[in-house]
Amino acid sequence: MSSPPLRPLIVIQHTEGEFLGLMEDHFEGRRIRFNYLRPFTGDVRIPDSVGQSAGLILLGGGPWGSAGGSAGGRDLPTLEDEEVLIGRYLRQGLPVIGIGLGAQILCRAVGGSSEPAELSFAVGEARRVKEGALNGYLPERYPLAIYMRDRPILPREAETLAVDWEGRPALFQYGENCFGFTGHPGAKLAMIEDLIMEFDEAPGDPAPGIAALRRDQDAIADSLVYIMTGLIQMTGLMATTEPRAGGA
Repeated sequence: MSSPPLRPLIVIQHTEGEFLGLMEDHFEGRRIRFNYLRPFTGDVRIPDSVGQSAGLILLGGGPWGSAGGSAGGRDLPTLEDEEVLIGRYLRQGLPVIGIGLGAQILCRAVGGSSEPAELSFAVGEARRVKEGALNGYLPERYPLAIYMRDRPILPREAETLAVDWEGRPALFQYGENCFGFTGHPGAKLAMIEDLIMEFDEAPGDPAPGIAALRRDQDAIADSLVYIMTGLIQMTGLMATTEPRAGGA
């Protein structure tokens, strides 16, 4: 008898340029299936149910924001629908991962909010502030590339696991299996370059960030090994016996 097909992750893509990046290899290597959903094309809509998916990932949005169109920006057209969809996943106990704009949407869906901020692109370092975060796999320090408009404001029930170079939340956890990353943990240089070219609006002088991201590509890939191990364990997407990072 053949095994039943594994349920896929649903990945909501808000721009053509941003995708899972380096995270794809880690999911594929563990045989975790994922399907991209591209509502920005106008050909598909945000689902009105969880369906047969195993979890939800919401990616970044380039110049799209979530804080009421302030800071000269614009709100994501599917913002409210995605907040409703997150609620459906939470009620079924399924994991939700938000990245960039996706982290803002997750915050809003669980009782937090977002605040206006200009579109910016910066590369620096995140610092772990919660011992044992991501089941002990979150590195003490790791590269952080943020391309985002607006900022998430965490609800009281969320816990900050890491902060950025300005002390703002870089990674947070809500409940047992929901996580928000302000920067893309699997960022690729080509992805940022595509985002800059995709829209008329771009961050001011992206050259320093591009140079820093080019410099940090290997370090991002190295850190992602540990981040993905812990993330997959905490979200329950599969059982794993991978060795724990020793003081990463």
